[in-house]
Amino acid sequence: MSDGKASRNRSTIDKDLDKFTYVEEATTYLSRSYVALGFGFLFLVVVGSLAGLLLAENPNWFLLTAALVLGGYMALNIGANDVANNMGPAVGARVLTMGSALVLAALCESAGALLAGSGVVSTIATGIVSADQFARPADFPLAMLAALVAAALWINLATVIGAPVSTTHAVVGAVVGAGLVSAGTVALDGFTLIAIASGWLVSPLLGGLAAAFLLSLIRRCILTGGDRLAAARRWLPVIFGTMAGTFTLYLILVGMPTLRGAGAMPVAALALAAAGIAYAVSRPAVARAAAGLDDRNQSLRKLFRPPLVVAAAILSFAHGANDVANAIGPVAAIFSVLGQGGIAAPGGGLLLPVLVVGALGISLGLLLFGPRLVRMVGERITRLNPIRAFCVLLATAITVLLASAAGLPISSTHTAVGAIFGVGFYREWAMNRERRNRLAEQAPDLLASPDGNEPADIRRRMLVRRAHVLTIISAWMVTVPASGSLAAIVWLLLSTAL
Repeated sequence: MSDGKASRNRSTIDKDLDKFTYVEEATTYLSRSYVALGFGFLFLVVVGSLAGLLLAENPNWFLLTAALVLGGYMALNIGANDVANNMGPAVGARVLTMGSALVLAALCESAGALLAGSGVVSTIATGIVSADQFARPADFPLAMLAALVAAALWINLATVIGAPVSTTHAVVGAVVGAGLVSAGTVALDGFTLIAIASGWLVSPLLGGLAAAFLLSLIRRCILTGGDRLAAARRWLPVIFGTMAGTFTLYLILVGMPTLRGAGAMPVAALALAAAGIAYAVSRPAVARAAAGLDDRNQSLRKLFRPPLVVAAAILSFAHGANDVANAIGPVAAIFSVLGQGGIAAPGGGLLLPVLVVGALGISLGLLLFGPRLVRMVGERITRLNPIRAFCVLLATAITVLLASAAGLPISSTHTAVGAIFGVGFYREWAMNRERRNRLAEQAPDLLASPDGNEPADIRRRMLVRRAHVLTIISAWMVTVPASGSLAAIVWLLLSTAL
């Protein structure tokens, strides 16, 4: 009887969490079966059918419809592979379940794509390959189609093998490959390509160093002091204020280019205002939360849970705003050439329907195929807790902001995964150093081995799975040339068939 009464009196939050559990179970089932493939195929069929009806009067309706379907396919692959950067750390830290992370990411990605995605489409559409450099005007839309097919296929393959790759680099490599084989080197912007290659090399290193530095700072200021709760009450509001200011800048500069055009002073003022508000709000909130906690690391980690969820949501919003261009940028270029210039018109035209295709495709790809890569990023590289996951997300935002200020286009995927590596390798170094120092004080004779080999008591512990490191780095190295080569092959096949 008491059990039934307790069941009837369950809190609303318990029921809501059960709903997320059901979502998680459903997405796990879908991702392990052909049902997910069926839903993805149905999405593309619906996109193609609606596009065919809307574009029936256009003489190039077939190519335009094919472009929209391929843009939807690309969006599915972006959702399946790229969104793991933002939600993987929160899932790996056990702050969000897989189901709640997928729902939150899908909502934020869709909102970012629809509300702020139109401003970044032109970079992919016209910034790398110029339509004016093609001897035959018909070759440019075929090149964009080939780029979409090649990039989507490569990202699909990377998702299957469990490697989080940069969708930006896949699209750029595909556009370069298609442009090179169809129009020659004259159609390419050499400076842009050099900048992209530099960013590919720099971004994981910067992300790793930034995350390791943030974790060492938190350990030094909070986790290794005498009174950790007092240190938390003093430093956490500063950290949260820094996070709010950083993510405000990230949101404006990466995800909302229309606000970015307002000028440096208004943007800086918004960031400082966000930092000040977050500091003022979090200071009493941290004090209240810390009042009932014990002075131990497990208690301190609870204080990082709310900002970790907020950080993951903001990164997802900015990712949706920025990376939706990877799916619909080539589509916009095709429409602009084949008589539908209204696709890029600020006041409407076909831009909103195409953004909807990109937003829905990213969200659906995440829900259907995302769990595999979310687990890879969040759980299978190194062990994360709320503090380390927070360092990963904040380091990702800071690194992308610094690169944007320097005019260096870098990959958020490479940066986030590099940050996870940085946290893991820093933990290895710090833990092994502490063990050696402790043994040096307690049993210095163990450090001396007559055969020159380390005794088992001080053997270095490995906290990063090296096999996953090699898989991911290998996928990074071949993304641009592989997608470019695929695009060249696809363009030759299309040009021959059409």
